[in-house]
Amino acid sequence: MNSTLTEVFSQPVTWRQTGTLAEAANRELAAPGERMLVLGCGTSWFVAQSIAELREGAGLGETDAVCASEYVPRRRYDRVVAITRSGTSTEVLDALRRIPAGTRRIAVTAVRGEPVDDLTDARLLLDFADERSVVQTRFPTSVLAMVRRAYGKSLDGVIADGAAALAASLPADPEAVDHLVFLGTGWTVGLAHEAALKVREAAQAHAESYPAMDFRHGPVAVAGARSLVWSLGDVPPSLDETARAAGAIVHRDDLDPLAQLVLAQRFAVALAEHRGLDPDRPRLLTRSVLLA
Repeated sequence: MNSTLTEVFSQPVTWRQTGTLAEAANRELAAPGERMLVLGCGTSWFVAQSIAELREGAGLGETDAVCASEYVPRRRYDRVVAITRSGTSTEVLDALRRIPAGTRRIAVTAVRGEPVDDLTDARLLLDFADERSVVQTRFPTSVLAMVRRAYGKSLDGVIADGAAALAASLPADPEAVDHLVFLGTGWTVGLAHEAALKVREAAQAHAESYPAMDFRHGPVAVAGARSLVWSLGDVPPSLDETARAAGAIVHRDDLDPLAQLVLAQRFAVALAEHRGLDPDRPRLLTRSVLLA
């Protein structure tokens, strides 16, 4: 088993381990009534999008998610949360340096002793979810498990569904698919973006992601017999018929959305292996983006 798949299968365990951070996560990430900004790049940006939706949905306060490379200090925030597995991504560090004085800065990371520590006031360290693989799987889902717990969600059912996703059959034969479309709604739009990224990174395959109802507004035009349209969360069932009418394979299930992402990760690895690719060595990618 490659490192990527090993880490995929470890997720129910790492989700449970986030309980050790429950008090700190509640203190730093809930902060009722404060205006919060969540920053990240790539996978971490998509996690930030989900966190923003979850926090506002929990009634904890206004929350924005911004790609770190696009951050401009125009709005006032009470605290800024930077998600960075490695603690070294140049764009995240540069964004933190531009945060106005007096704003509380929190790092969510998997490694201690990295440059992000010197730019933040507090750190949530998920070292038990760190990864050997370039392709992130258990770190981002563990961050979301931690956040959901902090916002009042019991993880018992989530963990059980995660285990079910590891035992489930894949929704399609990778040999029959060369185009994937992931659809989400609310906080699962970020999950849809992340699922599509896993397919692009691991399998070098054509993968798209959209807020669910936007599928009809153009993206359906490229769906066909070798497309798999995959719903994450409470996507309107009517979109299944739209996808089938285009000739696509359709997948939806009743698992918790975080567990649905685990199944999508497994499919990405299976598709990579079908294509003769090593998901541990994704093309043109490194663990952290360091810019001169």
